[in-house]
Parts: sequence; C-alpha cells; structure tokens
Amino acid sequence: MKKEFFNYTFIIVGCALMAFGVVGFLSPNSIAMGGTGGLAIIFNSLFKISIGILFAIINIPLLLVSIKYLGKYFAIKSTIAILLISAFIDTLSHFVSLEPLSNEPLLATLYGGVFVGAGIGFIFKGGGSAGGGTIIARIITSKTSLKTGTVILILDSIVVVATGFVFNNVELALWSMISIFITTKMVDVILTGRPNGRIVHISSPNNLEAIGLLINEKIGVNGTLIKGNNLSLTQEKHMIFVTVPINRLSTLRQLIRTEDTSAKMIVMDASEMLGSKFLN
Repeated sequence: MKKEFFNYTFIIVGCALMAFGVVGFLSPNSIAMGGTGGLAIIFNSLFKISIGILFAIINIPLLLVSIKYLGKYFAIKSTIAILLISAFIDTLSHFVSLEPLSNEPLLATLYGGVFVGAGIGFIFKGGGSAGGGTIIARIITSKTSLKTGTVILILDSIVVVATGFVFNNVELALWSMISIFITTKMVDVILTGRPNGRIVHISSPNNLEAIGLLINEKIGVNGTLIKGNNLSLTQEKHMIFVTVPINRLSTLRQLIRTEDTSAKMIVMDASEMLGSKFLN
C-alpha cells in the first residue's frame, strides 16, 4: 500500500510537471514535443481544440487497443496519467490562464524539454506511461523485428517534420528536435541511468521457471534461465538474466516481490545493446 502511494504520487507530480512544460513553454512557442503530445500541439494549431482534450483523444484509444501488450496494471496507471495530464493542461490553459514564461525559442525549448522530461521520468518511476510513442512502439515491435527505440525515433521524426509543415517554419522543427533530445536526457536523469534498458539478474534457491513465464507474459521481454550451485557447492541456485526497459522496472520489481520473497534482484546499466529482439 505504501509503495503504491508513492507510485501514484510520482505519477501525479510527473503529470503536473509535464503539463507545466507544455503550457508554460512549448505550446505558446509552437514547439512540439515527441510522440502524441507533439501531435496534440500540432492539432491544437489546426483545429483550435484544447491540447488536453486532444491528448486524451489520441491516447485513450491506443491504451484500450494495447492492454494485452502492456499488461492490465500498467495500462490502468497509464490511463490515469493520460487523464491527469489532459486535466492539468486544460486547467493551466483555461482556468489558471498561465501566461507563457518565455517567448524566446531557445529558453522555451530548453526549459520546456526539462519540465516535460522530468514529468515523463516521474511517471515512469511510478510505473506508468505518458502514452504516445511508447504504446505505439510496443504494438509495432510485437508484430515486427524493429526495436522499440527505432520505432520511437521514427514517430518523433514524423512529428518534427509535421511541425515544420504545419507551422511553415523549418526553425520550429529544429527547435522541436532539440526539445525532444532534452526531454529524453531528462527522463534518463530522473530514472538515474542513461541507457533505455537495464540488465537484471534474479537469483533464488527456488525454481524460477514460473516467474520467467510471468516476466515474458506481463512485461513482454525474453531472457535466459540458468541453473547452478553456490560457491560452496552446498545449494542449488536458479537465476534469470533479462534486459528490461526502464519504465517496466517497477512492474518487474513488484512481480518478484509477489512471487518469490526469497529471490534477490540486481539491476545494472546496459551501456550497449545489440540485436533486434534484445528488448522486445
């Protein structure tokens, strides 16, 4: 219960930070963020519908379609996050009437990227997702050999190109690219690690085959199951070696705690990953 309280606190704080970055810096300067958040900013310029409503309209159907790829609890937290982001954005825009904190493109890009990245990082830390590229990437990578990072990069590139066309300004597209880069780096800072994945070793005196199947089913990654002995050769040991996306670590940690209280879990940085199915 205490753990979930902190998780939802992280999600609420993250949603507020993300909304503040969008309303205070990015949207007033027509600078798009990555994924569906960027699409919401673009559509807002075209159709004059509030960014919060557009953000929810784009993401909620994606979540409903992708529940089997994300897992029920991850999808629930992500749905809550998306609704909160939408509510915070519209509250700051229409009720608080927050004025742009900077009309200078460089400052708006830098600080917008920092706040949005911090927000997404806290949402990930709480075990949820801000929707968008993550959801689409999970669906596509489950059907193809493309890596998750590759799909997200393609989606963000489409948003950047669309920004240049819609606003008829190449510079805005270039500013959007910088904003996306800063957002990505800020997410890594919040989650205390630069790579997109983490190498996880899970060891236990108990058989881990059932846990391995649950990891594959609920988190959507494959790994290696190893059987051996401790150094004194007095006890049989079982170990799982797996690489997990950063935003699924909380789900994995909770799964291990629930299924095997005697298991030990070691998490390490994955500085370089090769292979098309390494994270999928």
